[in-house]
Order: sequence, then C-alpha cells, then structure tokens
Amino acid sequence: MSGRVGVGIIGAGVISSEYLGNLTRFPDVEVRFIADIDLERARVQADRYGVPASGTVEELLEVPEVEIVVNLTIPAAHVEVGLQILAAGKSVWSEKPFALDRESGRRLLEEARTRGLRVATAPDTFLGAGLQTALRAIAAGEIGRPLNGLTLFQNPGPESWHPNPEFLFDVGAGPLFDIGPYYLTTLVQVFGPIARVTASASKARATRVIGSGPRAGTEFPVVVPTHHSALLEFESGAAAQSIFSFESALRRVGVVEVSGTEGTIVFPDPNTFEGASHVHRFGEDEPRVIEAKGSTSTRGTGVLELARAIRAGVPERAPGELAYHVLDAMVSIAESAERREPVAVESTVAPSDPLPEDWDPLAATLASPA
Repeated sequence: MSGRVGVGIIGAGVISSEYLGNLTRFPDVEVRFIADIDLERARVQADRYGVPASGTVEELLEVPEVEIVVNLTIPAAHVEVGLQILAAGKSVWSEKPFALDRESGRRLLEEARTRGLRVATAPDTFLGAGLQTALRAIAAGEIGRPLNGLTLFQNPGPESWHPNPEFLFDVGAGPLFDIGPYYLTTLVQVFGPIARVTASASKARATRVIGSGPRAGTEFPVVVPTHHSALLEFESGAAAQSIFSFESALRRVGVVEVSGTEGTIVFPDPNTFEGASHVHRFGEDEPRVIEAKGSTSTRGTGVLELARAIRAGVPERAPGELAYHVLDAMVSIAESAERREPVAVESTVAPSDPLPEDWDPLAATLASPA
C-alpha cells in the first residue's frame, strides 16, 4: 500500500485520549476506527476526535484500510489481542509492557515474523526531543565514554490519586513493570543490551486503600513487590543502579544520570518527551544546560514513526525486539530478587538509530490517503 497509513485503536479508556489527540493531528496517519468492549465508550471517543467509525474489535479488524492497530488494552490482554491483530494481517503498536512473560513475548514476535508484519511497542518517550537530545550529546562526546548510570523512581504509590489503582499493584504492574520500561529502555539506548542483573525486592504492606474518587476508602490487596533495587551489568562492560519504588515518602522521580570518562549528564524525565539536559564536566564549576531540540509530540509518536518506517521499508525505532529485551531484563530482576542471586539476561538487542533533529510528526511526508 501507499499513501497515508490507516490506524485503528483497541481500547477507548483514559490513555486513548493522549494517543488520539496526536494521531488525529499527524498528517501521515489516519485514524479510521475505535473499538472497545464498551461500545458507547468507543462511540464517544470517535465522536470527540472525528474518527469515522467505532464498534467491536472484530469489526475493526475487518477494515481493509487499517494497517496498524494500537493495542491499549490492559497488560494481561496485550499478547492475546496482539495475536488477534496479527492474524487479521495488521501490524501492532502495543502499550507497555507488550507481554508479561518471556514465552508469550517470544510467541508474539515469532508470529509477526512468520506473517511478515511488525510489532512495535511503547514506551516511545525516548523518541522525544528531551531524550534524543541527551543521547546526541553523549554521541558527540560531551561526557567521554559512558561508564555507569543511575536511575531513581521513588514515590508513595498511585493509590492516593488514582480512582482505580488495583491493576497497578497486580501481576504485570507494580513499579518495576509499570515504570521500569521508561528507565530501562533509556539505559539500553545509552549502554546497549543488559547482560546480567542482581536485585532485591520488598512489599511494604499487604493491602492499600484507595484515596480518591467514588471508591475512596476501599481496601485492596497488593499482589506484587512495591520496591525493586537492581544492579544492571551491560554487555559493553558498563553498569547502572536502578530503584523502582512505591514505598518512599520522599518523592524522587525522573532521575537518569550517566557518568563517563569526562563528565556526567543528567537526562530529563524518561516518562516525558521534552526537557533540558545538564552536563557536569570535570574541572567546571557549573553545569552546562542543553535545551531539547526535536519533536515534543507525545504518545503516538512511535505509531507515526512505525507508519513511516513501513512505507519506507526500513526498521522502526521502537521495535518489539527492544521491548522484549526490556521485558527479559524486568523478569530477570524479579527472578533475581526472588532467588537472591544474579540472573543472566539471555536476549540481546541493538540501540535504535537516532532520529534526525528535524524529524517532524506534523509534516506531511506521505502521498494522498491510501
């Protein structure tokens, strides 16, 4: 096919608004259908964003003009829905995590390869101006050769503000699986693939209480650990330390620091698409601020990059193989904490090619609608 790329959305919940706000503005894609188990919710989103059709998943998958389906279902359904999308002959963009275990993740990738289709996966925050600028600064030698990293995500947990937080404390979530992809994907872009992890974990409380919304005061069980500390060793010989925690009264989030032979760079929050970087060099009293340059469009950037890659016949920059390696690392961290021993990360992946500084999601680079 040629021309603009048709896109469908499965899942019309809160996060769909973030995607639709961008995808309906990008001229190289056209959102043609929104599906949800709640048909009224799908219709409301379609009306709100000017999407021509809504309905069931089955109806979406029958639309021939849809080439990419954005999977915004709950984490436990990501693989099942992804396989359904591939079986319909369409490529997948999935919210993170794209799988909950190695076996199902491998199955999804193998199915895509067999069918000649693509599976790409969030987070796409590393394609934003903030992290791309930081990565370009490292490539330009601002800190010399990167040697080690530090990432911190610490807060009390989302139950105080989220009206339905149970899923964030269940299998496939917790701070490791919900937040870890942002930080680990960024570290892989800097240092390359992770070779081995050593970790510890804890669960502060067996239950928590919803703090806002109509269900405020409701107690619910905590299924997974709410704190992970991990030492990451990379194939390159570099190392990093990471904390992912819902157990800290002291909030420290968005911390990504990379130190090299000539200095240290402080990244912007990896859960955002913008923000300046700060370079501290040996012998210099004050850090140098590097303002972000590039696209600051938010969620949906990766869908557009995938669409353009499909048309150009080149690899996408947020491929399923990258998401699988990060998943493999997260599962290994959980296993290491449980077994109290280091765990090797068997998969490998190459860092993605950088985006050109002038890459513009709002530019029309493809021909007339397909």
